[in-house]
Amino acid sequence: MRLFAIGLACLMAFPVPAIAVNVENIRTWPAPDHTRIVLDIDRSVEYALFVLRDPDRVVIDLRSAKLLKRVPDARPADRLLARIRAAQRNESGKDLRVVLDTKQRVRPKSFLLKPNRQYGHRLVIDVYPAGGEADKTTARKRVADAAPKGRRDLVIAVDAGHGGEDPGAITRSGIREKDVVLAIARALSRRIDRTPGMKAVMIRSGDYYVGLRRRTEIARRHGADLFVSIHADSFRSPRVSGSSVYVLSRRGASSEAARWLAAQENASDFVGGVSIDDKDDLLASVLVDLQQTATRSASSEVGGRVLKALGRIARRHKRRIEQAGFLVLKSPDIPSILIETGFLTNPSDAKRLSNPKHQDVVARAILDGILDYFERNPLPGTTFATARRHTIARGETLSEIAVRYRVSVESLRAVNRINGSLIRIGDVLRIPGRSDG
Repeated sequence: MRLFAIGLACLMAFPVPAIAVNVENIRTWPAPDHTRIVLDIDRSVEYALFVLRDPDRVVIDLRSAKLLKRVPDARPADRLLARIRAAQRNESGKDLRVVLDTKQRVRPKSFLLKPNRQYGHRLVIDVYPAGGEADKTTARKRVADAAPKGRRDLVIAVDAGHGGEDPGAITRSGIREKDVVLAIARALSRRIDRTPGMKAVMIRSGDYYVGLRRRTEIARRHGADLFVSIHADSFRSPRVSGSSVYVLSRRGASSEAARWLAAQENASDFVGGVSIDDKDDLLASVLVDLQQTATRSASSEVGGRVLKALGRIARRHKRRIEQAGFLVLKSPDIPSILIETGFLTNPSDAKRLSNPKHQDVVARAILDGILDYFERNPLPGTTFATARRHTIARGETLSEIAVRYRVSVESLRAVNRINGSLIRIGDVLRIPGRSDG
């Protein structure tokens, strides 16, 4: 008995070793302005992060941790990350050091994430160029300076939801929302760029994640006239199907107005081009409210026209636009809509949405709704605000010109008083709006 007590005392004299954290995987997601590195871990971890120079690298020390898989190679297209290294460190060899060799000086941000439906615990490191984001005022000025004198193109910001380590909804067969909506966004952007008088700005052009407020910041920096966020819905019942269009709710607008007014120095020139940082609280509140009212009104009208166009190609979940407080809809100066293109939890919707041909049909319907709105509500200074004209080139036909401008041959004939199909090289045709056809 005495020997047992001595043995127990000796065991208690030594510290109980901590259970090692398993780093199950390391994933990277290069984006145009930063790279995200995700460490999948089986529980929360204590870590330290610091930056070293000559050569440039970011070091992450994880206490009592071990790596279970081989370190992945950096992606060739990654502008910031050159290589990832990892090894056990210190005398005990119980801690893990991960080193990110970078191609330039960077500034890292890191945070821990708790488990969700798709992933377990994660340590996330975002690395940005050390210079930081370009000055927003300068960026906006470049957009304004680049605009041609007189007429300009309409700028449509096309936002594919989710991305990177955020897959969105996932079907049992493995169809991921982030892939479906990116394909539709790309199809829509191509169609916009082929439409005279319009150009597209893709908020997310690849498989990476963009923060929600960052999405609207990108749209604003490019001088967007409309923000279109594309998603695919999910629900607990597989019977629910159809598309929906959302605009910002009044409650969402009110909360966002309060945020803007609380940070006037950051919102100084976003509200209709009028500075509010030198206004008293009441006047600033009125200016923000006026801007939001105009933006919400435009959002509702364009959203209604897009929903009507979507109803011509497939079933609609709701016959009217819906309102919600989605963060990507909260820009007070850019009309914004969020489109749920269908339900991935519905087998029929999921099959259609994963089909490239249907994705293009959805893109065409969205563009039809956008065109319908801007032709009825042309923005001053854009080509839509003036009569569109086309000079006939060799080999062109009326039907080809009609397809290019998305109008009917009959409306082209009527507006230009053409009998038959005979047209001459060098003649200038007036391109009708929707109301003319």
